[in-house]
Amino acid sequence: GMDIRVWVRNEATSGLFSSVECAVAPKLMGPAPHAHKELDELMYVIEGTASVLLGDDVLEIKAGGWHMRPRMIKHTFFNASDQPLRFIDMYFNQPFEQYLEAIFHQLTPENGYQNGSSKKSDEIKRLSEKFGLIRFDNALEQKNQLVKEYGLRGN
Repeated sequence: GMDIRVWVRNEATSGLFSSVECAVAPKLMGPAPHAHKELDELMYVIEGTASVLLGDDVLEIKAGGWHMRPRMIKHTFFNASDQPLRFIDMYFNQPFEQYLEAIFHQLTPENGYQNGSSKKSDEIKRLSEKFGLIRFDNALEQKNQLVKEYGLRGN
């Protein structure tokens, strides 16, 4: 229900910037709320409407709209609509596309990383630490609340 495609690699910009396109199926929850120690994210919505949790507020970003998610601010995104969502995410000062490629394309059952396995959980934890993701104690509870409130499928 969700996938990414890298458009600009961090090494192509001397470490300043990278960019991915993300496609999200209708009524699909994104990742659990989290923050980044050093990463700022800028979103441009190409198609559909992105719902973005920023702090404790949910914002709707329609096609053609921009949204900034600064470092150290709790956030997530999801597609609360019945239409597909596509957006470009831009990442500054970190090769975050490497994290996303690992999560979406390398840590798969075909590569020996079964969903829910300790092997996959351990690798996600290692990558999260490497890329400065901050997890919150109530993140899963908050994610489940968003799923229920907006009628989403979990991710």
